Amino acid sequence: MRSFDKFKIWVLCICLVSELGYGFYLPGSYPHKYGVGDYLNVKVNSLTSIDTELPYSYYSLPFCKPEEGVKDSAENLGELLMGDRIENSPYRFKMYTNETEVFLCQTKPLSADEFKLLKERIDEMYQVNLILDNLPAIRYTRKENYFLRWTGYPVGIKVQDAYYVFNHLKFTVLVHKFEETNVARVMGTGDGSEVISTVGNEGSDAPGYMVVGFEVVPCSFQHTPDSLKNLKMYNKLPSPIKCDPTTVSMAIKENEPVSFTYEVNFVESDIKWPSRWDAYLKMEGAKVHWFSILNSLMVITFLAGIVLVIFLRTIRRDLARYDELDKEAQAQMNEELSGWKLVVGDVFRAPSNPGLLCAMVGDGVQILGMAVVTIMFAALGFMSPASRGTLITGMLFFYMILGVAAGYVSVRLWRTIFCGDHKGWVGVAWKAACFFPGLSFLILTVLNFLLWGSHSTGAIPFSLFVVLILLWFCISVPLTLIGGYLGAKAPHIEYPVRTNQIPREIPAQKYPSWLLVLGAGTLPFGTLFIELFFIMSSLWMGRVYYVFGFLLIVMILLVVVCAEVSLVLTYMHLCVEDWKWWWKSFFASGSVAIYIFLYSINYLIFDLKSLSGPVSATLYLGYSLFMVLAIMFATGTVGFLSSFWFVHYLFSSVKLD
Repeated sequence: MRSFDKFKIWVLCICLVSELGYGFYLPGSYPHKYGVGDYLNVKVNSLTSIDTELPYSYYSLPFCKPEEGVKDSAENLGELLMGDRIENSPYRFKMYTNETEVFLCQTKPLSADEFKLLKERIDEMYQVNLILDNLPAIRYTRKENYFLRWTGYPVGIKVQDAYYVFNHLKFTVLVHKFEETNVARVMGTGDGSEVISTVGNEGSDAPGYMVVGFEVVPCSFQHTPDSLKNLKMYNKLPSPIKCDPTTVSMAIKENEPVSFTYEVNFVESDIKWPSRWDAYLKMEGAKVHWFSILNSLMVITFLAGIVLVIFLRTIRRDLARYDELDKEAQAQMNEELSGWKLVVGDVFRAPSNPGLLCAMVGDGVQILGMAVVTIMFAALGFMSPASRGTLITGMLFFYMILGVAAGYVSVRLWRTIFCGDHKGWVGVAWKAACFFPGLSFLILTVLNFLLWGSHSTGAIPFSLFVVLILLWFCISVPLTLIGGYLGAKAPHIEYPVRTNQIPREIPAQKYPSWLLVLGAGTLPFGTLFIELFFIMSSLWMGRVYYVFGFLLIVMILLVVVCAEVSLVLTYMHLCVEDWKWWWKSFFASGSVAIYIFLYSINYLIFDLKSLSGPVSATLYLGYSLFMVLAIMFATGTVGFLSSFWFVHYLFSSVKLD
């Protein structure tokens, strides 16, 4: 009967989950139904450029403003940190209603400053980013029989010595007929208020549509002054407009106004709503992407397997030979010991700067745990590109929660190093709570001053800085201290051998051991350098990164390789009687950060050739430094913990007196 009761409970749970699946949608992924004639409001995001990497507000340029005034859309913490500034725009459509020659506005005569700023933004290749129903505007260009996809459209173009602005936009909105008969249970906030329930209107034959595509073609068109007289916003121009993207005619001049117009065409498409992001997620050379990652995974797995097999055979043969001897032979062998057996009295001697090591290991556990959990959620679709800012917001949330793990690991390691002594655990927990976040705040503050000086929307507002500090000291620090308290109460790990009072002298080495440690990072770097290219492209080239499943596989493989590399290096150091393995095991795998930083410099020189100005280069190097520090903490922690386990296991397997 108990088995039958468990079966009924499982069936009930499955039914409940299924019911919830019908009733709710993932954030940012629920469909919006619009009736014919319903208003569609276009939003604007920050102006962006791969030439400067500095985002600016859309209304920092002399563009048309909406009649009701400029209003910020609801933004989450991740959007603010990424420099997104989503605002309303004057562009508005009516569902399934084609419109042409729609007059938007005529600006005031351009002042000297506005004219200069427009020219600078055109020279720096800034793109205007529009959003309709959470879909960015996409632009297609043809080059050598290939269609290239771009998000947004350029502010203008320079032809010879003249500057032309794209003042007429030709929109194409792809729609798909709404197929759901009941969406009353759809829940959401913000744009979710636009969802229309069909409950009670089942007899109505009025069709509903969903937006599944948003395309834009920018044009430069010179309007005649007479055709714009007495026109108000959204009036129809008396003369037709021929939108030809291959020609330009609206040259900007100082003390002359600029007129803006648009047209919109609705096209019914076979694209279904769940597939509407496919156009943005398709990347050029996708087959090469998949093949390269798979090939890299196979090669690194094969090499790591060989290293691991050789390593295990060597250790097992050494231990088996020792265990087969009788007591007299073991006693005689102890007198003729060599290699790692000679450092038995020093192998667990406390390292230099133990508090710093404990704090870095604790921070590494926190960063690694945050990365794994975030990537898993992203791979499951909870942090899709459709939900802007959720990836950064999720990373901050998981990082703060995992402060408990950071405090626990750092304090328990501290007590293990000092054989169970409780003294100083509060200071260690404080170091773990403040060391990496303190470095991060220092880097971000310096970079933020540069962004403030450039008047970029990428600058973190002062109010958000206060919020981040409050999150740090009111949530992350207390959780880390709680974890430290739990670590202080937990039993420490007992060493299998005693430590001598006088440290053993380390023999002179043919080569500096740190050279081998720094060179060990090449193998972990080989597991991720291909994936690193796509990540860098998404960060700095405006592409959408979405292959989180492969990223999760690469991360798991990276953890395995870091552990194996650190084990091998630790064993090699012990074999040459070098018992100072603590920091070397950390940096053996953590040195992969050096190669990632060198790769970042290589990417800056050869792939971001258009990046201009010392501010842009400083921002790039600053964010790269922040990234490699986090990677060094995470990979170094993997190497240290695996080496600690190995050394403890090795000297527990054979008793030496």
